Amino acid sequence: MKPILIYPTEEAKRNAFAVEKLCGGLGARLVTPDYTGEAAYVINRTNDYRVAERFEKQGVQVLNSAAFSHLANDKQACYDFMEKNGVPIMPTRYAVPPFVKKPKGGHGGQGVVWCDSAADYDETMVCQQPASDLGKDLRVWVLGGEIVTAVLRVSETDFRSNFCLGGRAVPYTLSEEETTLVKKIIALVHGDYYGIDFVFHRGKPVFNELEDTVGARMVYATSDIDILEKYCDYIKKVCPLGCPS
Repeated sequence: MKPILIYPTEEAKRNAFAVEKLCGGLGARLVTPDYTGEAAYVINRTNDYRVAERFEKQGVQVLNSAAFSHLANDKQACYDFMEKNGVPIMPTRYAVPPFVKKPKGGHGGQGVVWCDSAADYDETMVCQQPASDLGKDLRVWVLGGEIVTAVLRVSETDFRSNFCLGGRAVPYTLSEEETTLVKKIIALVHGDYYGIDFVFHRGKPVFNELEDTVGARMVYATSDIDILEKYCDYIKKVCPLGCPS
């Protein structure tokens, strides 16, 4: 019985490098989200907690867990959770222009719009006060509860700084204060491999997002860290069957 790596078809094509690294490093088989067969363990790259939940109900270990995936892929629930636990966020359910409006389950900056009219408020989406330092954010990669690296993303042309939208990425050294904040979040969410994104408000980092199926392009572009190899090594340690032959 082999481990399986689950990707939607188009995402698997777009992330061919990651697929090759994970399948090659673990002896995993690439399958689509509708797969219902057996698995030694599951690497879920769908952003859909229900996929993870389906395997967990069968007693199969899933990375990341359904609980983590559920929280990470509902932005409003995640903001509420962080605020309740003392993690700074930009206010949500915010209808005073200007505000930023984004889908609760969106990723990569898709569907995020700047709103200058109160008439654009939509309670089915996340409506949020913009951070003061536009076009700048920070991503921190976490593996097995440990900080791996951090990258600052900057855009000179868009209030969204996403790398996939043309943002510039540079290595970033976390301050002691920032490290403490990241470790606080790590202790709250219990994921395996993921990203934590921050925006900057008046020069201070403010939580923005958990990235469940975090990408690796920026790590490889800004450092010599082979983060996917590290992920494979981690999986071999924590999954019951390790790397089947």
